[in-house]
Amino acid sequence: MDIFCVLNMIGGLSLFLYGMSVMGNGLSKMAGGKLEKILEKLTTKRIFAVLLGAGVTAVIQSSSATTVMVVGFVNSGIMKLSQAVGVIMGANIGTTITSWMLSLTGIEGSTIWLKLLKPSSFSPVLAAIGTILFMASKGDSKKKDLGGILLGFAILMFGMETMSGAVSGLADNPSFTKMMTAFRNPILGMAVGAILTAIIQSSSASVGILQALCATGAVHYSVALPIIMGQNIGTCVTSIISSIGASKNARRAAMIHLYFNLVGTILFMTVFYTINTFIDFAFLGESASAAGIAVIHSLFNIGATIVLFPFSDLLVKLAEVTISDGTKIESAVTETVSIDERFISRPAFAMELCRGKVKEMAELSKKSIGLALDALNSYDEEKVKEVIRLESVIDKYEDVLGSYLVKISSENISTADSQSMSIILHSISDFERISDHAMDIVNSAEEIHKKELSFTKKAKKEIETLSRAINDICSLTVESFCKDDLEMALHVEPLEEVIDTLAKNIKENHIKRLKKGKCTIEMGFILEDILTGLERVSDHCSNIAVEMITIYDNDYSTHEYFKKLSSDERALFEKEYEELLQRYPIGKQKAMMSE
Repeated sequence: MDIFCVLNMIGGLSLFLYGMSVMGNGLSKMAGGKLEKILEKLTTKRIFAVLLGAGVTAVIQSSSATTVMVVGFVNSGIMKLSQAVGVIMGANIGTTITSWMLSLTGIEGSTIWLKLLKPSSFSPVLAAIGTILFMASKGDSKKKDLGGILLGFAILMFGMETMSGAVSGLADNPSFTKMMTAFRNPILGMAVGAILTAIIQSSSASVGILQALCATGAVHYSVALPIIMGQNIGTCVTSIISSIGASKNARRAAMIHLYFNLVGTILFMTVFYTINTFIDFAFLGESASAAGIAVIHSLFNIGATIVLFPFSDLLVKLAEVTISDGTKIESAVTETVSIDERFISRPAFAMELCRGKVKEMAELSKKSIGLALDALNSYDEEKVKEVIRLESVIDKYEDVLGSYLVKISSENISTADSQSMSIILHSISDFERISDHAMDIVNSAEEIHKKELSFTKKAKKEIETLSRAINDICSLTVESFCKDDLEMALHVEPLEEVIDTLAKNIKENHIKRLKKGKCTIEMGFILEDILTGLERVSDHCSNIAVEMITIYDNDYSTHEYFKKLSSDERALFEKEYEELLQRYPIGKQKAMMSE
């Protein structure tokens, strides 16, 4: 093997790894965060989690990427450890798809159909189509991503063909043959497979390299088998690295990945070589083929999943024993508001983590205003303390999410994620302000309690009615935001108008009571503060809902949105307004809907 063959080998390997990276990135962008949402929501049953892990990995062509996602979800509290184990098992099955694709390079035959199946025949066509799509995308992210996928696949296959061609002459090289013979030692073979995979951090890539070496004819199954086993162990390095500095459960998820492959490998090697001692498998002395490598890779991962699936809970317990709780007090606040910055390089996944966090923030804001209103209507010291605590936590959410989203914005994100980012960036300040107004309300409640003041029965009843409307608009806003439901968001603005009317009517009623001497000026000032705070809460709810509607409609003029309603839309809006007004009676109602 001369220097030119070495250079060809290095060039082919470089193209192979680059093509795999380009194709994987294109597939991830094409998915636009949908795979992450599916992973998050459909893992309640473990068998579904296995199938899901296999499916997602088959799509993005990387078990390491899937496992890193799982570690991130566990770290963020989105996924439980018991759910993660199934996805991890499925990821090992899904990664075998790549080896089957790469096995196409080993197809031989003279018929037209077999020739068409060879990558050297169809890769140039895919490369041409991919180039056209990539260059003609003109801002169309889907075309660009599809072009990237096709180009990546073509580069991957070209690199594989180049590697295979570069090493084909090694069959007659005594040094290479001697080295391959040494790897027949199962322990040494496993070590080589594990180290190679750990270095390039991709079992698919290391299996592809092994398949390329099969072109020499000097790689026997006795050599390939232990190397494949080692590759399954080496691929765990990526998830272990991604879990460094993460929560204990995230580190446990990475350990489950390691234990699954380690236990599966030990069981397989023990059983296989024990049987081989008595039967002597003849195929071990045969030259391995690319398709044969794919078969072994698939059989091992599917078999390990079938055998270890019933013992999933034991794998979880083993990981929990390995990474014990130690001091059980862990900073809940710090963990809740942190988002792992190591995932910024995967913007679709990072955006899904952000969506999970902002939903938590939304729920906390709703809880905060609900507790504040409870404390106002019936003073409770514990509820006041909780509102103060929540305000501090929500402030941290705003800081962390804002900083994280700014960093993601520098990455190449999909159109859907860009829209989602705009909504989140605009909404987090509104959710934070809602918690601020909850603080204002509890301050008023504390003042009333300390000074032993009280509202009249009618005033108290009016405030209770307004509180009910505020709770309803907060619930409606948070639910529409968390579900990304634009239809539901359309119902927020009519309720906001009703709240404005209720506040005005309450002020008028208070002035009437004040003139009759039934209320004091001091209580009037407190009432004014409360009403102003509650009106602003409903304004922030309206801001969030309108932001969702306008961004998805590609109309960024938020303040002008409701002025652009058609006559039919305005009629429906006013009808809903009138119906809502009757739902929250505070005495004599006046229609004061703002234009």
